Amino acid sequence: MSGLLAASQKLSKEEYRRQKDLDAARKAGTAPAEVDEEGREINPHTPQFMLKAPWYIDTGKPGLKHQQAPTKKLGRKFDDGGWYARGQRAGPAATKFRKGACENCGALTHATRDCVERPRKKGAKWTGKNIQADEIVQEVDLDWDEKRDRWNGYDPKEHDKVIEEYERVEEERKKIKAQELDKQGLVSSEEAKKIEGANEGFSDDEYGDDDDKYADQADMPGQHVNTKTRTTIRNLRIREDTAKYLINLDVNSAYYDPKTRSMRENPLQDKDPNDTNFAGDNFARYSGDAPNMAKAQMFAWQAANRGNEVHLQANPTQLALLHKQFEQQKEKVRDTNKEGILAKYGGEEHLQRPPTELLLAQSENYVEYSRTGKIVKGQERAVARSKYEEDVFINNHTSVWGSFWADGKWGYKCCRAFIKNSYCTGSAGIAAAETASAKALLATGSSK
Repeated sequence: MSGLLAASQKLSKEEYRRQKDLDAARKAGTAPAEVDEEGREINPHTPQFMLKAPWYIDTGKPGLKHQQAPTKKLGRKFDDGGWYARGQRAGPAATKFRKGACENCGALTHATRDCVERPRKKGAKWTGKNIQADEIVQEVDLDWDEKRDRWNGYDPKEHDKVIEEYERVEEERKKIKAQELDKQGLVSSEEAKKIEGANEGFSDDEYGDDDDKYADQADMPGQHVNTKTRTTIRNLRIREDTAKYLINLDVNSAYYDPKTRSMRENPLQDKDPNDTNFAGDNFARYSGDAPNMAKAQMFAWQAANRGNEVHLQANPTQLALLHKQFEQQKEKVRDTNKEGILAKYGGEEHLQRPPTELLLAQSENYVEYSRTGKIVKGQERAVARSKYEEDVFINNHTSVWGSFWADGKWGYKCCRAFIKNSYCTGSAGIAAAETASAKALLATGSSK
């Protein structure tokens, strides 16, 4: 199989055939197995993609060395057992400037352009003062990870200074706390033991967490502070509220799930959900824009099944526009079908029904009266003015019959006609009536 690795190289047809025969003989056991650079035999049945090394680590020799993890150094120490000198300088600094040294700081181990010291107004070459010591230059062979290791060369013993500083601060805090208790006066023997323990040293669990023992009393509604683990536990219910399972103690009321602390149905079915503090989890789920969101999600699924690429979370604006167009088109199709059925079969007059309040002679308006019949609460019902039709003008009249009275007879005010259901003549009828009355007066005067 290793012979096929030479396929990347240009082989003649005869060489390729001989190489393939050799691989077949090695697999059959009639030819010795191939040996890698370390002298170990290579299994002839190993696939080519495992034997072939990547181009960036290919040495041209067969083997599976590239499949093994590279050997890591056990430590970053040198032969003498010490860490390499990181950020240290070799010995005392020189007293005068040396030729070839850095013109800025005076060190001999780097050039001026590589100096990391603060640029001086006048360098050490001209002043001869404050010359820095030479750095320790070591040939350190580090791999890619070791070069970028932040803690490479760090001595853990340096952290002991930080621990000692915190211990000194803690001791001073304990002493101050003991002095404060001593000023207040001893109340019990336990406080005396605490003061003695402050000088001898004790754990924070016994005395150091005085600030945390009042944490439970300072809890906010709906959460609890655990002083042991120093974590905040969020409760699912504020303790001032009534538990869901205590709203209705009837065993046949809404089901309460103790695991999820949910009650989906309304425990008070006989009351208006708007007048109760809790009407079931489904009441809040199906209120507001939640039903519209559910309709939009259903529309997105149906559109996706038809081959349209719409998604509620990926592009909600596009889905909202498409859903609006779909609803408008659906309403238009419904109206078209309705008009077609009414045009074909008729019966449109049966669809024009009066309000339900008039059909059943009842409404939801609540009115409360006193003993004397006076309205105490609610709105008074409007009293019907007449059982006959009012303000209905017929035959081109602009006033009703009975709006005019003259000579002991009723008539229309608009035309002063005394014949009921007559046609209105308007101002011409009024002029004719006045002329007729004037002639009647003249005739009466002449006869006298």
